[in-house]
Amino acid sequence: MRLDYALPYSSQRPVVMARNVVATSQALAAQAGLAMLQKGGNAVDAAVATAITMTILEPTGNGIGSDAFCILWDGRELHGLNASGRSPAAFEAKHLAAAAAGGAVPRGWNSVTVPGAVSAWVALSGRFGRLPFETLFEPAIRYASDGFPVQPITARAWGYAEKSFGAPEFAEFRRVFLPGGRAPRAGQRFSMPDHARTLELIAKTRGEAFYRGELAEAMVEDARHHGATLALADLADHRPDWVGTVSQPYRELELHEIPPNGQGLAALLALGILKHTNVAELPVDGAASLHVQIEAMKLAFADVYAYVADAAHMRTTAAQLLDPDYLAGRARLIDPGRAQVPEYGVPSKGGTIYLTAADAGGMMVSYIQSNYYGFGSGVVVPGTGISLQNRGAGFVTTPGHPNFAEGGKRPFHTIIPAFLMRGGAPVMSYGVMGGPMQPQGHAQVALRLADHEQNPQAIADAPRWRVMGGLEVALESGYPAKTVAELERLGHVIHQSKLGEDFGFGGAQLILRQEDGGYVAGSDPRKDGMAVGY
Repeated sequence: MRLDYALPYSSQRPVVMARNVVATSQALAAQAGLAMLQKGGNAVDAAVATAITMTILEPTGNGIGSDAFCILWDGRELHGLNASGRSPAAFEAKHLAAAAAGGAVPRGWNSVTVPGAVSAWVALSGRFGRLPFETLFEPAIRYASDGFPVQPITARAWGYAEKSFGAPEFAEFRRVFLPGGRAPRAGQRFSMPDHARTLELIAKTRGEAFYRGELAEAMVEDARHHGATLALADLADHRPDWVGTVSQPYRELELHEIPPNGQGLAALLALGILKHTNVAELPVDGAASLHVQIEAMKLAFADVYAYVADAAHMRTTAAQLLDPDYLAGRARLIDPGRAQVPEYGVPSKGGTIYLTAADAGGMMVSYIQSNYYGFGSGVVVPGTGISLQNRGAGFVTTPGHPNFAEGGKRPFHTIIPAFLMRGGAPVMSYGVMGGPMQPQGHAQVALRLADHEQNPQAIADAPRWRVMGGLEVALESGYPAKTVAELERLGHVIHQSKLGEDFGFGGAQLILRQEDGGYVAGSDPRKDGMAVGY
């Protein structure tokens, strides 16, 4: 693929070209991954070390109690790992309702499902890693013990926690993350001694302490203290699953996503719909192109929110939703002259961090882990630093829905890694963190590469759109004024924000493989991170 190396958008960050690369949203974490490559490790070692370090350096988006997903190219074939946890066996819809009683976002112990990120670290390292497991923890433990300077964008996100976690049940959260009653300011040195001890124990036991030992017991004891349902058996029974990928061709490329329970299917549906439009012929940032993309994404979300759940509970399969004839029919619903509010179709029956790493041996890793909403559940297990996700918030309380809240079930998940292939060969590992922005970002990235051959940094810099429900659409600054005016004329209700001010547009990290085996990487200016390589 012949890339356009122009940088037409505002950041003017240069692309990074190297044979070994790591890109993520925190600069020190990217360098922690690079250090593993320089020690003789591979891309998996780099990715896992970066992920572990991110639990310390960017705790606003992830923690030791996160969930995780990964797509990786091992040099010969593609693999998909689902390390999201299931709800406790005794969990019921009433528990989710109780978790949401204090506000719109479910928080507290009743929003917690079994955390899976630690199992992802163990599984990836054990199957594909080259360095000793304990080595991967060294940068994170050092930053947790000695402290690190909080980066500006992370500090801004951290500040929101001052209002979100004032209830008595969040006392341990405030002790750990809001000492003195406030969030750390940009540049302030912050240390996490409890986290350091916990990471040391996870490293020493290869995760056993987390799921079957001392740390598991501490989690369950705190859950019982707060009247929650998590039991030792729930943690001991957890296993990450190697699930492969689902994919959708678009022009010469093929986008791969993790199968449900994740929302990656939305990106595939949108691309499958757009195949049946003239979007590739339209100007990249023009209103006609954005209109068609937005309408395709709304159709995709209508289906995803109706059908996607834990794969074991879905009554409509991914294959049925991705049927080309079905997607062609969905594409015919797009009116080029008018914005619409679509309903789901009926197919034929038959807070997050993202990182990517690639090495000179050809291995490429697309990895994501998250606590969901900012800082997740707000639960911090006393004395451990384990901040737990609130992935139970992904369930619904509508009886009969495939994603209905009940025990032993994986909830609908927002975090999704992406991977582009062409003719059976890897092209690009990437992700766009940020709740429902993620599949929208995945589709926008794929279109910019496939249709306009933009380079990874230009793709990261480019303004984004985000559907918000109904006819409402959020736009970042950077689109031409005539594009915004034309979208409004078509019936879209536009909400504009300055690029970088709205966390809802996420953050992209991208590594594209070149024909000579080297890589071209880009890192999002909306985040504190960078791409690094050698």
